Amino acid sequence: MNSIKEYMGNDHRACDELFAAAEDAAAKNDWDRARDQFGRFHAATLHHFKMEEEALFPAFENRTGMRMGPTEVMRGEHVQMRDLMQQMADAARAGNGDAYLGYSETLNMLMQQHNMKEENVLYPMADQALAAERDALLLAMQALPD
Repeated sequence: MNSIKEYMGNDHRACDELFAAAEDAAAKNDWDRARDQFGRFHAATLHHFKMEEEALFPAFENRTGMRMGPTEVMRGEHVQMRDLMQQMADAARAGNGDAYLGYSETLNMLMQQHNMKEENVLYPMADQALAAERDALLLAMQALPD
């Protein structure tokens, strides 16, 4: 099975593709497509957070004893991203391109920084700490409902 870094990194890229499609549609004022693509991005990103917050982070914290370290930082950033996504959803519903693209720019910057920290620091640490249970953990994350 994949490493945690590979599996979760691939999921980041899948979310990024949906994000870009929604942003492109919003920039073209194609609000039906923008709302559809944003809805798909939003759901995929929330599922990604769920895999981390309900499976990966607790397993990592239990194995390492680090409860106030990188996972706490990531959870805080998830809160910020959820807030921005809600603002984007509101702007998409209203067809407000300026607001949507402004929030989108902020979210994109936050996501890229967040993903780099996870892919370069947290996921490699998790792969090392959780090596013996990695396959079972990945299966558990995949099995989480949306």
